[in-house]
Amino acid sequence: MSSHHHNSNNNTSERIPMLMKATSNDTTLTTSPKNEKFSTPHKFYDMRPLSSGSSSSSSSSTNGIIINNYGINNKNSFMTRICCHMMKTVQRNIQKCVAALVLISFFSIIFFTQYMDSSSPLVGLIHRDTKPMPLIHCQTLNKSPSDPSQTHDHRSEARLRIDSKVLVFVETTYSKLGREIAEELVYNRIKYKIEVAGKSLPVLTNLDKGRYGVIVFENLDKYLSMDKWNRELLDKYCREYSVGIVGFMSASEETLVGAQLKGFPLYVHTNLRLRDASLNPSSPVLRLTRAGDTAWGPLPGNDWAVFQHNHSTYEPLEFAQKNTLDYPNDGGIQPPLTTVLQDHGKLDNIQRIYFGAGLKFWLHRLLFLDALSYLSHGQLSVSLNRMILVDIDDIFVGERSTRLKPDDVHALISTQSRIAEMVPGFRFNLGFSGKYFHHGTKEENLGDDMLLRNVDKFTWFSHMWNHQQPHLYDNLTILMNDMMLNKEFAKLKGIPLNSGYSVSPHHSGVYPVHELLYEAWKKVWNVKVTSTEEYPHLRPARLRRGFIHRNIMVLPRQTCGLFTHTMYIDRYPGGRDKLDESIQGGELFQTIVYNQINIFMTHMSNYGSDRLALYTFESVIKFLRCWTNLKLSSTPPIQLGEHYFKLHPDESDPIWGNPCEDARHLKIWSRSKSCDSLPKFLVIGPQKTGTTALYSFLSMHPSLASNLPSPDTFEEIQFFNGNNYYRGLDWYMSFFPLQNATSSNSVHIGSPSGSSTNARYFFEKSATYFDGDLVPKRAHQLLPNAKLVVILISPAKRAYSWYQHTRAHGDVIANNYSFYQVITASDTAPKPLRDLRNRCLNPGKYAQHLERWLAFYPNQQLHIIDGEQLRLNPIDVMNDLQRFLKIAPLMDYSNHLRYDPKKGFYCQVLNESRNKCLGKSKGRIYPEMDEKSTKILQRYYLSHNTALVKLLKKLGSRPIPTWLKNELSTTT
Repeated sequence: MSSHHHNSNNNTSERIPMLMKATSNDTTLTTSPKNEKFSTPHKFYDMRPLSSGSSSSSSSSTNGIIINNYGINNKNSFMTRICCHMMKTVQRNIQKCVAALVLISFFSIIFFTQYMDSSSPLVGLIHRDTKPMPLIHCQTLNKSPSDPSQTHDHRSEARLRIDSKVLVFVETTYSKLGREIAEELVYNRIKYKIEVAGKSLPVLTNLDKGRYGVIVFENLDKYLSMDKWNRELLDKYCREYSVGIVGFMSASEETLVGAQLKGFPLYVHTNLRLRDASLNPSSPVLRLTRAGDTAWGPLPGNDWAVFQHNHSTYEPLEFAQKNTLDYPNDGGIQPPLTTVLQDHGKLDNIQRIYFGAGLKFWLHRLLFLDALSYLSHGQLSVSLNRMILVDIDDIFVGERSTRLKPDDVHALISTQSRIAEMVPGFRFNLGFSGKYFHHGTKEENLGDDMLLRNVDKFTWFSHMWNHQQPHLYDNLTILMNDMMLNKEFAKLKGIPLNSGYSVSPHHSGVYPVHELLYEAWKKVWNVKVTSTEEYPHLRPARLRRGFIHRNIMVLPRQTCGLFTHTMYIDRYPGGRDKLDESIQGGELFQTIVYNQINIFMTHMSNYGSDRLALYTFESVIKFLRCWTNLKLSSTPPIQLGEHYFKLHPDESDPIWGNPCEDARHLKIWSRSKSCDSLPKFLVIGPQKTGTTALYSFLSMHPSLASNLPSPDTFEEIQFFNGNNYYRGLDWYMSFFPLQNATSSNSVHIGSPSGSSTNARYFFEKSATYFDGDLVPKRAHQLLPNAKLVVILISPAKRAYSWYQHTRAHGDVIANNYSFYQVITASDTAPKPLRDLRNRCLNPGKYAQHLERWLAFYPNQQLHIIDGEQLRLNPIDVMNDLQRFLKIAPLMDYSNHLRYDPKKGFYCQVLNESRNKCLGKSKGRIYPEMDEKSTKILQRYYLSHNTALVKLLKKLGSRPIPTWLKNELSTTT
């Protein structure tokens, strides 16, 4: 019994340490006799040492468990106590876990707050490792792009009789794909004409030449279902002039399976979802496009069409695979499906290219350009040369913790070297503001120093010293002093001074033009070229253009999707997928494809932190090399500018827009300028029709103010035609000082009838505007809401009056040739004689000139005055004009105009006995026109007068002038 009891105790003693060892990771219990202090959580264990004489049963503790030198008080309660101990241990551990979670959550919130706040002093303690690497997977990436001389040359040696223009048939004027096609043509500066399918065909030929090099159908079905007459006519044109056709399969609710295209051995399946597109590398169509790899992943849209054929005239151009998620298979290899197909014309001698989807897929945009080039025999080919310049604005500018560190500068240099291997001559172009040098953290200041130690590795250009917007300067001296500070800084730090290029902070002063900026640039930096994204507007980017002002070339600048605040990939708008989409076939990729000259705007902050700019440009250049045969290069800004205007000489002349029509332009327009310093209506002529009389009558009105007189052209500014236009908007607005008129915010043309105020607003009269070729476009760009006033008299009488006017002013030609000799002068006559002939005859082609104005202005903004009525009954004419202009209050001209029998026309009333009339040169009485000249002019103007009658009837509510009726009846 006692032996059994002893054995039981021993067994128990052996079991207990094992249990305790099993839980030793969760408790701090120690069995060493040297450590007899335990924390209170271990209250289940009584570790009191026993005397050497104590027996195993002498302890009175009710919950004691004795290990080795400790006794068991109660054997029956042992297991119960162990269970209680374990339960409380678990409870204690749960409490610890909860506390740990609370602490982790707290520190996570602190970490995330500091991570999101790049200006936090703790940000340097946080390790970021989110820098994306430019990984473009492409089988041909390590191979050099095809030499342009080895790419397919679509030009034909045959004598082509087609114009380089595209005829696009759309379903409606608002159809989406039709707009996308037009936008791509505009982006690539390809001329085109839009026609709605289903109507009669437009005129396709001009004498023996075809007007269009390629025919495009937004919906291929519109071509296939054309009526027999138009189809035969179009096909005959295509065969005779070697014109090709591009057709897009249109999405439809009806799904076709193996449907045959009408009249062709060609079958289609529609409304498919596809993935993994690839190209046929042996296709002769490929020129711009390179069969680089497979475009992995789902293709956009679920309305793809694929083609099947059984004739040698067809050759696939693009393939894709079925989306296995939608069309499961048994695991076997799926045959490729043809999504773009070339018809070599072996059936009917007409070449065609069919697209199984629209332009949502980026690869189709490239193939569409190649299709136009191939089918037009090179007439519509785009150049394969692309030039790239990457500006880094705001060097030395930026808040602490957003600037470059030494590692960032190292990365900048190494990335530049890798890009230069793909883009010969490439260097980053750094724009600096010296005032903020060494304004960062200690490490960022070391980054500033490292940039200057490597100054010769980059090209440099000047910002403003203090990064101030130039349009805020109204004093040339102060503006130049700011630039001089930056120049002195550059000299001190060894930064080159001869780039001839500068960029204004936020594009301020470049456009809309701030004349002081251009003048200061010339004097301080000898600037010859700059760039802006604002001309004529930021959006749409495809319409950005260049211009030359004060001998400074202004180039269009492009954006790459990176802005001052885009420093981290995880905070990029839309995430990394959005940025990669732009790089891999999206907006950035297409920008370089569509523009031969590319100047990209980036900021210093894009090259620190996650170095998104380095990732972006290295990636897009690799993607371009993978999928295009473009020849990339780089060159300094001055050479870029010269090359740009060789490519686009028509852009040299600027088009001044209205800053008040663009919110972005208003923000960078001088504070001294006002939208009110622009005229609200124009008297556009023509000359010798009574415009000066009308000008004097309008000037009597208390609500109107004319421009200040010009020292050269008197009351006429003649801004929109001639060299005055190149003097710029500031010069034009100087003729309309606000002190001449109060603000037009309260009263303006179109104000409700009956409103009463003394405010005045501006108008301008320049009679040479009427027949100026460029004037309507220029005027509309600056004054799109202006109303137009035209005066018309007999064109024969106007011509004779002009001849007599030039004689009276001593013109040598007019005084040596009779009127008859002038109007009958041939095209071989001396130039001065031809010039006088043209000035006599051309303005009288009224319908032709009015049509040009109506191409820009709606007819509701045009008011035509009968010049004979203005002479005979000016009071009624002026009342009608006031109603058209909606001037309030109306002025009663019967109290202000009176007929003067000596002058033979109406004059301003000064008092009961005195009138104020126009000068001696007005109202002259000339000899009657000779009969031969009268008959010649009647015949000459017959067609023009007939066209004028048709135009007036088309405009509606325009009475036919009596003189016009008389001239037509006399000629008849």
